[in-house]
Amino acid sequence: MSTLPPCPQCQSEYSYEDGGQLVCPECGHEWSADAPAAGDDVRIIKDANGNLLQDGDTVTVIKDLKVKGSSLVVKVGTKVKNIRLVDGDHDIDCRIDGIGAMKLKSEFVRKA
Repeated sequence: MSTLPPCPQCQSEYSYEDGGQLVCPECGHEWSADAPAAGDDVRIIKDANGNLLQDGDTVTVIKDLKVKGSSLVVKVGTKVKNIRLVDGDHDIDCRIDGIGAMKLKSEFVRKA
């Protein structure tokens, strides 16, 4: 009986070790033996400086951002409180005073 983990792609139990890699003979997927399991769906979202962001954090905008569909601009230095992290193209859902609900990319903010 094998003590190796099943394939993270097809869940085949017939994985085998090849050097430092694990290989699945059924689907051909290769993965590192010391890598965390793919089932750990933990989102890691970092700001422009590389700090880890979490739900409820306060961030500061680091670049003037035009709001699509209007003439409004989110100015540099605007503080955004109580952010919510989401999956997709834009990582952050938030509410900005004077503008309303917005979606921001984490690359344009830094943790306050």
